[in-house]
Amino acid sequence: MNLILFGPPAAGKGTQAKRLVEEKGMVQLSTGDMLRAAIASGSELGLKVKDVLARGDLVTDEIVIALIEDRLPEAEAGGGAIFDGFPRTVAQAEALDAMLAKRGAQIDAVVRLKVDDSALLERIAKRYAEQGRPDDNPDTFVVRLDAYNRNTAPLLPYYDAQGKLTEADGMGSIESVAKAIDEALA
Repeated sequence: MNLILFGPPAAGKGTQAKRLVEEKGMVQLSTGDMLRAAIASGSELGLKVKDVLARGDLVTDEIVIALIEDRLPEAEAGGGAIFDGFPRTVAQAEALDAMLAKRGAQIDAVVRLKVDDSALLERIAKRYAEQGRPDDNPDTFVVRLDAYNRNTAPLLPYYDAQGKLTEADGMGSIESVAKAIDEALA
């Protein structure tokens, strides 16, 4: 089972992915987590990514696709992947489809967490105050949110045309969002 969780930053994708990891043994492939790990490692890639994320820009398709491809064997061994923050563009979606097809797999479900942008800004300001993540700076977040809305919108018809897209009210409780995701996976 391979699942994509769509939603802008702070929509609750990570919360739901962690639940699915615990309950179903799937592997969460969070590009945000992978990129933060690269930064923390101090690697050449990490230094490059740090500057891009600090501006609120998106990391290139090439870098993100390579990160995902490296983790696919782990996801296969765990019974499937939860793609969190990937794909973000049609080019990334096409690359993911091709990577999975080579492995005899596919995306089985896509769940879009629909959220209110102003409520997200409130969430992110709180998370920034509590955790201090540089990419959660409210000013940077506005740039990230705009990039998400601009670049990800074309993916909705892409997956809808494949009959894989389901939507859930991301403003609901964690439990109600979880129920909607579970129904999409049934």
